This record gives sequence, structure tokens and C-alpha cells, in this order.
Amino acid sequence: MRLGEGQGMSNESTTEPTASPTLKATQVYIMAVICLALGLAFGYLFRGSQLQTAPAQTAPSAAWPTAAAGAMGQMSAGSQAQSAAGPALQSPHGRAMGGQMPSLDQMKQMADSKAAPLLAKLKKDPNNSDLLDQLGAIYHSTHQFKEAAAYYDKAVQIDPRNVALRTKLAISLYRSGDVDGAIAQLNRALSYDPKDANSLFDLGMIRLQGKQDSKGALAAWRQLLKSNPQLSADRKAAVQKMMADAQKTAGDQHAAEGAQSK
Repeated sequence: MRLGEGQGMSNESTTEPTASPTLKATQVYIMAVICLALGLAFGYLFRGSQLQTAPAQTAPSAAWPTAAAGAMGQMSAGSQAQSAAGPALQSPHGRAMGGQMPSLDQMKQMADSKAAPLLAKLKKDPNNSDLLDQLGAIYHSTHQFKEAAAYYDKAVQIDPRNVALRTKLAISLYRSGDVDGAIAQLNRALSYDPKDANSLFDLGMIRLQGKQDSKGALAAWRQLLKSNPQLSADRKAAVQKMMADAQKTAGDQHAAEGAQSK
């Protein structure tokens, strides 16, 4: 939804795609709220609907804000995959992050410290996609998106048909500023599983925010609803609300372009 992982990081890289000035203020606000609520990843919005029998994750659920979708309720798995880093990261000196937001350099140090034992294991087992997935999660959660994408990319090379890994790679690529790369990975994921709700949802969000492509976003979300009838009513309502906002924005843009051409 991402949209981004906007977590108050004012010193975050300025290369991140931004919404077009033509987007309605309310729509941008809604997406920003979504972003803040999800924290780590666009996807995993529908994980609860898809994986009812999946084992419980260690990451807490994230609440979908009412401003975004009315009655979205609790997301069953939050950002489960990209929060695979586990418990809260600590500084190299053993102190927890605490209430004060660390700088990106401090977060990088924390990530490197957390990643060290996994990297040691990876040296002995370089083709372990699970280890690479965990490393990607650590670096993504600390806003080191290029590093995260590099680990996720290695993981999908080992396990190319893993749709969840490709979705995570796409999100990290988007957050690092590579919109086209993100879209390419989501399209690749959908070539393996055309009904994957997370990939379709993320594709719509990235097309809307990264490309200001309302039509492309609407197409992805229509396919999401069509191919996933098992989604709960509140999740369907959330997507439908976003579609309505995108349609209105597209109509406003079309009207503005028509007025300019006269």
C-alpha cells in the first residue's frame, strides 16, 4: 500500500516515488494512513483470508485505520513476511530502539548486528532461501531497501516460483525507488499465481502511486475481487472504496486534460 513504510523517517531517501499532485488530497491522506498502519509491506492485507490454517506468526497484527476503509478491522497477519526479523531490533550496544526514532545510520548498524549470525549461517549454506528471506526482512524493516532487495533477489533466484518472495522483492524495489522493477516482479509473481491477492493489491497500489496510473490500478483491483471471492466483506469494501477514489481521480484528471486541450 505502500505507498510506503512511512514511519516518521524524515531523513529517508528522497528517491522514493511520490504521489502525483493531481491526486485528491483525501486519497493521498488515506494512502498515507494505510502506509503508517502497515509499517513494513504493502501486501499481506489479505493473508488472513487466504491462510486461515497457517500457523500463528510472531509479528503482531496491524489495525487497518478506519479512515482508509471504514470497517477493515484487524489484519490477521499484518506485515507478517517482512517482519520475519523477529523481536524488536536493538542497537549494537544492546539498547532497544525505545521511544526515540533512530537515524538511518543507526538503523543500518542495528540491522548489521541482527544480520551477523544469519550471514554466518549463510556462508555455510549459501542457497538457503529462508535465510535470505530473513535477511531481506531485517534490512527492509530498518529502511535499508536496496540491501533488502538484494537479499530477496538472491532468494527468488533460488526459488523463482515463490510468489511471496517476489512480492517482498517488489516492495523493497519500490521503496528503493525502482518502480518499474517492482511492477516487473509483481507481474512475474502473477504469471505463477494469477489470483494472488497480495500481488494484485500491491500492483494496483504501485501503479497508482508510482505511475499515477489509475486505470492500471483499477484493472489490478478488479481482478483481485474477481479472482478472490473468498475475501471477507470488510476487505472487499476496503478495495471497493479505494477503487472508487481512484475512479474519481481518473475522472478529474480526464476532465482537467480536456479543459487544457480546449
